Order: sequence, then C-alpha cells, then structure tokens
Amino acid sequence: MKIVKTIHELRAQLSGQNRIAFVPTMGNLHEGHLSLMRLARQHGDPVVASIFVNRLQFGPNEDFDKYPRTFEDDVAKLEKEGVYVIFAPDEREMYPQPQEYRVEPPHNLGDILEGEFRPSFFKGVCTVVLKLFSCVQPRVAVFGKKDYQQLMIVRRMCHQLALPMEIVPAETVRDADGLALSSRNRYLSADERREAPELAKALAQVREAVLAGGRHADIEQAAMAAIKGRGWQPDYIAVRKRSDLLALTEGQAAEPLVVLAAAKLGSTRLIDNLEI
Repeated sequence: MKIVKTIHELRAQLSGQNRIAFVPTMGNLHEGHLSLMRLARQHGDPVVASIFVNRLQFGPNEDFDKYPRTFEDDVAKLEKEGVYVIFAPDEREMYPQPQEYRVEPPHNLGDILEGEFRPSFFKGVCTVVLKLFSCVQPRVAVFGKKDYQQLMIVRRMCHQLALPMEIVPAETVRDADGLALSSRNRYLSADERREAPELAKALAQVREAVLAGGRHADIEQAAMAAIKGRGWQPDYIAVRKRSDLLALTEGQAAEPLVVLAAAKLGSTRLIDNLEI
C-alpha cells in the first residue's frame, strides 16, 4: 500500500490504471467506511481511498477543528482491506490558492433538507469531490446511502458534467441496535449512545405509517413531536420522493419514497434515512 501526499505523486502512482475504484473519506474510519472499500473492490481495481477533512463543507459554527483525525489507525484499517493507494493531501496541497471556483448544486436539491440547515454544505462537498475526481480519475466511485442527499447530488453532478465514471451506492451499515454508523457517534455520551437508536426506530415507524396510507404531513409532525418528547432537537423528519427528494404532492402518481431525518442528541447531530 502506498501513502501519497501530493497530486503529482498520486498521478504518477496511478499512471496507466484505467479501472480505478475510488472511495473519498474524511478519515476517522469505521466499519461503514470499510464496507465501502470492499464494495469498491467488486467494481474496479486498484482501490484508492482519500483521507482529507474538507474545510469548505463546514459552517462557521461546526466542528472542523474538533473533527476526529485518526490517521495512523485509519492507515492500518485500510491496509487490512487491501487498499492500493491512500491519497492524504493537506490543505495547502488541495487548496494552494483560495478556492474561488466552486461547484454549486441546483437550489431545489442543494438548499433543502441538509442544505436548509447547513448552508453552503453541498457546495463544499461538490467542489472537493470534483477536485478529488480530477486528481484520482476513477472509473467508479463509491458513496454510502447514509448520506442520501449527498449521494444524489454527487450522482447528478457527474451526469450533468459528463464525468466518465459510475457512482456506486452502498447500503447503510448499522450497529446491532440499529444506529447508523457515523464518525460523529463517538461524541455521544454513554446515556446518549443508549438513546441514539431511537432515531432509526422513528424512521421505521414513519415507514409503517406511510405504507398504511397515512397523510405524510401528519406522519412527519407526529414523528417530530415524538422524538422531541424524548429530548432530541429535530431539524427535520421528511417523507420525500427518491427521484428528486421533493415532497409527493396531492394527486401525483405513487412512486418510491424515502424518509430522511436529522436531529441533535445533546450536542451531537445525527442523520439517517430509510427507503420506503
């Protein structure tokens, strides 16, 4: 396994490779990330992973400085998974000048749900992902469904910009109690960790209510009130169309749906989703 720090080294290392499978990460790796590496191997060879905490996608009051950085542990995990190259640039390498050119997703997709509560988040995500794609030049890239909106935005960006790669979705990996794996789970206290699976349970209850024919707005309000009553601070619990993440309007033909949620438990903000 090679660890490279510069774009020049990366391109030299990958020269001649035309079946690269790429997994971008911000490090602090857990089993969910490692499952992405295994899926990547099914779709290409060699497997390349990046570790870069991207300042552009953090808001002014978010946790960029305290985001866990566990590089040595991450390297050991990726080596066990047979990753060929780890691209681990620093900020000066990725942004040698101020990143004045940005990639902005359409407002009707980038400014809803996560985008409403984290302004400019998806602009930062798209900008760094496009830059990483330019550096790695993969044939496929793997993104987890846990970040459902991010997956959709990245996939559409690739389609509209005619990027020569496939975006492969990976199912959410959960602990035995149902909590979706996340790097931010380590912020939870012991009591909060015991409570955290309630978010996944709330999504399962929403799915059951939707399948039973309930009115979506009423189901969403009930779910928000229930989790708020348990001490959470919910940003949204929303039933949306999988095709565009917009609400299904009255009179529209039925189509596949997903319920998405974001809520704070103490000081930790968790997100999750469940397809219906």
